[in-house]
Amino acid sequence: MRSIKEEKNLGNKKILLRLDLNVPLDGDVITDTTRIDKILPTLEFLISQNAKIIILSHIGRPKGKIVDELSLEPVCKDLEIKLSQNIKLISKNAKELSSRDLFNSNDEKIVMLENIRFYPEEEKNNQQFAKHLASLADIYVNDAFSCSHRAHTSIHDITNFLPSFSGLQLDLEVNALKRITSEIKKPVTCIIGGSKVSTKINIIKNLIPKFDNIIIVGGMANNIIKYMGNNIGKSLQEESSDSIIKEIFSLSETESCKIIYPKDVIVGNNLNGTPQIKELNEISSDEMILDIGPKTISMISNIIDESNTILWNGPAGYFENPSFANGSIKIAKKIIENNKSNKIYSVAGGGDTVSLLNSLNSINNFDFVSTAGGAFLEYLEGKELPGIKALNSNVRT
Repeated sequence: MRSIKEEKNLGNKKILLRLDLNVPLDGDVITDTTRIDKILPTLEFLISQNAKIIILSHIGRPKGKIVDELSLEPVCKDLEIKLSQNIKLISKNAKELSSRDLFNSNDEKIVMLENIRFYPEEEKNNQQFAKHLASLADIYVNDAFSCSHRAHTSIHDITNFLPSFSGLQLDLEVNALKRITSEIKKPVTCIIGGSKVSTKINIIKNLIPKFDNIIIVGGMANNIIKYMGNNIGKSLQEESSDSIIKEIFSLSETESCKIIYPKDVIVGNNLNGTPQIKELNEISSDEMILDIGPKTISMISNIIDESNTILWNGPAGYFENPSFANGSIKIAKKIIENNKSNKIYSVAGGGDTVSLLNSLNSINNFDFVSTAGGAFLEYLEGKELPGIKALNSNVRT
């Protein structure tokens, strides 16, 4: 995989740049610009090299049809302000475009094609569509790691028709994940949450041989607490998870990886209930586990202090309610404290984790925060992502 920052003579070259600008919208208002902010360095680099930039991206799931509410126009306007550049949004059918339709003057540096998922060919990894898109440019750059687990036309097949490179953000993402999975500085700890053990079982199984500690929190932990013979009341749980939990503990013993789960919890009668600290054997049938307790917070803090590398994916409780956000906040602050003193290398990822860190204005206090959802998790499972495989397989001179 070659990085675009290593390529020489980009002046006046047309760069087909695949970005993930799939930001949340409220009407035409962007409610979270994190994904836009993260790709600015790649755009600024290409501008500094006097390249001509053709942006490909998507918003939402229009399923191959034009959906006005999923236009990239709000993103285009936001980028114009942040880059202090005019950006032309091209709404003409991409299948009817030619390279001479894109830049009408030497002053035009950036154009953006309308939502690439307006075309059914995109999600079908269509070779003809890929060949046509490639005809618009001289070089292809993938800076959309978060889409790279999809074998879509603008991620995968297009690399067969152009010299292909990784973007600066994709480089950062892959390097960060390598540091926690293959170039590890031990001891290494994973803090993992989420509602279902079954959705994270392959990640846990892939990480157990590499990690020293795996701390399970959130709804996933409820299943373990129940497995250990405790009542979990009305807590979120997954049916028929005992065999998965047994497999996790068995593998962890073989690989000398500690599986850690809560010692105490915070409960409420409902999601808006009054928080109460409970030991695991004290939970009533009408209560819900909604956060980790003070003993657990202390235990996790001690493990973070003893670790050199931390991966965090998933909050510790129902953090949307401040009454049950303390565990997640304390974990975040402990990682940040150790990060600032250069004691650890820290990576966080997953939608809820990013939302939590955004609410604390702490995105920049981790070594790396991934906005990728499925791609982040599939990489941790040890899967080869189609977008990364395409860049590795189609290196051209």
